[in-house]
Amino acid sequence: MAKSQNREWVMLVCTESGDANYLVQRRSKDKKLELKKYCASLRKHTVHKEKRI
Repeated sequence: MAKSQNREWVMLVCTESGDANYLVQRRSKDKKLELKKYCASLRKHTVHKEKRI
């Protein structure tokens, strides 16, 4: 069996438009996520930062 890991759901919010575009799971002991993802309202790739639900 796989060992259970503490995971939590977080929103990824676009830094330029402020839209919450993605809902992802991450391990709770990791540092905050900061990913370059696609923002549909701006129609380009931008930096998205984590925001807890």
